[in-house]
Amino acid sequence: MTTPASTTIPAQLAEIIEDFQALEEVERLELLLEFSRTLPDLPERLAEHPEQLEQVVECQSPLFLTIEVDDSPERRVQLFFSAPREAPTTRGFASVLHEGLNGLPAAEILAVPADVPDRLGLTRAITPLRMRGMSAMLGRIKRRLEQDALSNHVS
Repeated sequence: MTTPASTTIPAQLAEIIEDFQALEEVERLELLLEFSRTLPDLPERLAEHPEQLEQVVECQSPLFLTIEVDDSPERRVQLFFSAPREAPTTRGFASVLHEGLNGLPAAEILAVPADVPDRLGLTRAITPLRMRGMSAMLGRIKRRLEQDALSNHVS
């Protein structure tokens, strides 16, 4: 059954959420750890210029991100994250967002509901502070896209 809220979740992110929800709680943590190992490294042009990334201070572990929006009519978004390997929860959340949102049009990302982190079914297994960190990552991405849209309309 599709609810109105689920219709705003892009297919690739909805599939990830379904994968998490199909598992028992302990297995969900294992899946999050698997995601932590698949977070892509920063491209060299960003790795050499960390000042181009913005820290998400709400995360317990250091997490930095940036977005790039192309010039196409869809304004497709590329997401870039940096988090230490010793922070698997933070890396896992970043990787979920990367895999679920990267390459999508900005409008689709902006329509993603704020409760996506809760839909992964990790709220009992992960501390509320860590859950807020993932919500903050999504919120920061959306704010950056809104700022980008405003600056493109002004110029």
